[in-house]
Amino acid sequence: MASLLETVANDLITQIKNDTLVLPSLPEVCLKVRDLAEDVESSIPQLSELIGQDAALAARIIKVANSPLVRTSSEVTDISTAVARLGINFTSNLAMGLAMEQMFQATSDVVDKRMRSIWAQSSEIASICHVMATHYTKLLPDQAMLAGLVHKIGALPVLAYAEENNALLNDGFALDKLIEKLHPVIGTHILKTWKFPAEVLNVPNQYLKFDRSPNKVDYADLVQVAVLQSVADTNHPFTKLDWSTIGSFERLGISPEVEMTEMVDLDEGESITGLLN
Repeated sequence: MASLLETVANDLITQIKNDTLVLPSLPEVCLKVRDLAEDVESSIPQLSELIGQDAALAARIIKVANSPLVRTSSEVTDISTAVARLGINFTSNLAMGLAMEQMFQATSDVVDKRMRSIWAQSSEIASICHVMATHYTKLLPDQAMLAGLVHKIGALPVLAYAEENNALLNDGFALDKLIEKLHPVIGTHILKTWKFPAEVLNVPNQYLKFDRSPNKVDYADLVQVAVLQSVADTNHPFTKLDWSTIGSFERLGISPEVEMTEMVDLDEGESITGLLN
């Protein structure tokens, strides 16, 4: 197994260095929405018209605008009102998150199962990040959601590679080890290619560094705590760490004993997991 891991890892790293690794592409509508959202002269009607061209995306954004997440009393039935209620930046990040699910699909059962598992986990992490950003920080909740969704995006090229490599496809243990080893560096590479903002760009490569000590709380802190919270009360190796020595809890002002996953489960109005699936 070690030789297979080493061979594949070296191959993928070489492809990254040579810029030949096939990376997932953001849906065209996402790129257009983001470009429009970043244009200071853009307007809500313009963004609404663009999103309205994708009926499925428009329907899901209206669903979010009607959810307890936004906490409003009157029902939204059209995309213009939904965008006005959510705001341009929130709508842009939300569109990115909603469209991202399309990437987590594969043709082989082995890879498809792992992709769906990673997406489900990422959605859970995104929900916890959203709640923590809202209640414990001044960070943007929608940006926190996006950080949670992309924290393991680097697994996608590894899984795509596995679909073309029978030896790796048939060795689930080796495949999982390879994802664990490479997804941080590949994830950062993907987010650079996608031109993500710097504050989210460092998440894949930083959220597993438990001794990190930035000057102030950031999105990698949110994802780190969310990941730890998601494995509490399991046999995951992370539960063997001394969480009291992990600075991200202190920077967030959260005790390691707090069950954030319970907060998300109990307060369904603030959980975005169901909205993303």
